[in-house]
Amino acid sequence: MKSKPSLKNSAKLALKLFPLILFLSACSSSVAPSFHKEDIPQAIKDISQKEYKLDLVTKLIGRTLWVYLPLENIVAKSEKPEKYTERFLVEDKKNQLANRILQVNYSVKATPEQEKQQDMTLDKSVNEKIFNVLQVIRRVLFSVDNSHKDNPIFFCIVTADIKNGFAIKQVFHFSDLQKISYGLISQTEYQHRIIQDSIISPDIIGDKTGAKLNYQEITFEEFLVEQIRNRIRMKFQKPEVEKGVDIDKEILKIVALTLNTYGFKDFSFLEMQNLASGTKTILNQTAIFAGSKN
Repeated sequence: MKSKPSLKNSAKLALKLFPLILFLSACSSSVAPSFHKEDIPQAIKDISQKEYKLDLVTKLIGRTLWVYLPLENIVAKSEKPEKYTERFLVEDKKNQLANRILQVNYSVKATPEQEKQQDMTLDKSVNEKIFNVLQVIRRVLFSVDNSHKDNPIFFCIVTADIKNGFAIKQVFHFSDLQKISYGLISQTEYQHRIIQDSIISPDIIGDKTGAKLNYQEITFEEFLVEQIRNRIRMKFQKPEVEKGVDIDKEILKIVALTLNTYGFKDFSFLEMQNLASGTKTILNQTAIFAGSKN
């Protein structure tokens, strides 16, 4: 499927430079439970319409809450383009966790430094709408009856440009929303934990109901491997590291940090595949955390 070059560029830029939008306060949370699990999708939809005039599509699939926000012209030219230095070429690769083996695939190549400029960003009004949706989600989820152990732990917001066939998909873990709300993690760390991807498809054009979305339950294993992929992309695309850094060691640090963050130990080995150099490294759990400290 081919699309307009400008739309492709917008998608790539949105992935790298999605603005920080969360400044949540915990002080407005309700103490007494106000909602049951089955009420969540309709409550979010009703509150968003009543208070912000936003028409959402909401679905609860297992322990994953989906929110579809159809808008138009979500990308705009930045009034103050942001400059950054490109030091690495990063190819987006898929990871997986299967048969107790965590496979992390990456292709990161050092490149001559270039000064670049971010010309496009999300429109300010779109940022405000996403912020409002997040506030409603937080308000409802923080007021859910927690006596049930199958309450949502993941939520996915798909912000769709139904005029141009472009969407931004973001996946969040509920515990991270709690931590940013109570000031337990920084804005920067919170953004690193959000899994963000772009979708370019003619199917999005005119789709006000999200009919073409693949609504499914997100597993913890899927979330984990996708967050590792997201952290690799963020660390090297708009670099958080200097030229000449040991790329394999930085990837290992990302893996160890992600596993530690969620206390995940349900695997036996880590298989790191450096697709740029053609090398493979296999480590057990003890070696992962020892190696990340060196």
